[in-house]
Amino acid sequence: MVSPPVHAGPAPPNPQQTQQFLSSVLSQRGPSALPYSEDTKWLIRQHLVALSSNYPSLEPKTATFTHNDGRSVNLLQADGTVPMSFQGLTYNIPVIIWLMESYPRHPPCVYVNPTRDMVIKRPHAHVNPSGLVSVPYLQNWIYPSSNLVELARDLSLYFGRDPPLYSQRRSNPNPNPSPSPSPSPSPSFNHPNGNASSVGYTRPPRVYPPSPYGGVQAEDPAEVYKRNAVNRLVEVVHGDITAMRKGREGEMDAHFNAQAVLRHRGEELNRGLKEMIDEKEALEQQLQMVLMNGDVLESWLRDNEAKITRGLGGDVIDVDDAFECVDVLSKQMMECTAADLAVEDVVYALDKAAQEGAMPFDQYLRSVRLLSREQFFHRATAAKVRAAQMQAQVANMAARISHYGGDAEQLRVRA
Repeated sequence: MVSPPVHAGPAPPNPQQTQQFLSSVLSQRGPSALPYSEDTKWLIRQHLVALSSNYPSLEPKTATFTHNDGRSVNLLQADGTVPMSFQGLTYNIPVIIWLMESYPRHPPCVYVNPTRDMVIKRPHAHVNPSGLVSVPYLQNWIYPSSNLVELARDLSLYFGRDPPLYSQRRSNPNPNPSPSPSPSPSPSFNHPNGNASSVGYTRPPRVYPPSPYGGVQAEDPAEVYKRNAVNRLVEVVHGDITAMRKGREGEMDAHFNAQAVLRHRGEELNRGLKEMIDEKEALEQQLQMVLMNGDVLESWLRDNEAKITRGLGGDVIDVDDAFECVDVLSKQMMECTAADLAVEDVVYALDKAAQEGAMPFDQYLRSVRLLSREQFFHRATAAKVRAAQMQAQVANMAARISHYGGDAEQLRVRA
């Protein structure tokens, strides 16, 4: 196997020109604007500038990307090569990194970009026959910590383990080929999902070393052991990181659940506090009513204390003088009630007399009719007096509530 010639790499692009180009294309408005959200354009610019600084062979540009449904859209891409180390030698794998519309919240779309003398290895663990790349870093993309620089390092690592491309051998008419082939311009190509026409910087011709699969000799057991140990260590670290991330996600879910429970309990406490405040206000109103009724009873006892003392001394108290009406309405109410009850007793006595035959039936009917009419008038008068007393009582209670600092209007509404 002939050792790959050492070629000078492409001249690194001017970082200032790269920043000016990205600022120009990301600040466009109107139909020619790139389909990225405004709050992520600054982060996209930082990712591409960092990628261009760490990997000068990957240059940012714009190109037309065609989706599987035939829809075309103008997107940013990083076109160039990713270095990989295979059997102690460094090779360059041509790739295109497309920044999709949802980038950086979702991972980019990476394709290997073989030239006409290169073929994609089949089968490959991370590259399908169409050139689409799928590595764990893309599958575990986390916004906003994931970036293009770490993606390029991950691609270099996995390509170094299993190179995705190999060169086709061509018959050479010259029997004595030169060990150092001269560089040739990079051929144009059409990517399955993108067109070659793009806007970007002019880049020197790319030179690819011979295939890493041609004429492989027996490997050094120490190198094989070292490489396997490194691969195993990387897999263990990746598994630990994945398990740690799952554990942290479980803890976050538990915290979110606890937060929801605490929020629900807080709402219940606020609702209970409001009910207690309402109950306190109702108890205060009842206390005011009790105080007013107590004042009324104390006033009555003071007014009637002399009568009670006279009755206990042995003096005969007239039944009519035992209770004195406080006002005209009370006196009229008592008279109407007494007359109503008296008529009720007379009608009961007439019923007994008619049943025993002591009174003719026609006389019984005339008497009951006259008494019923008189009872009706007494009850109607008592209803009117009761309404007048209620209004007077409400006015009196309102005056007392205002004296105790209550709401008189609310009492009138309740009455």
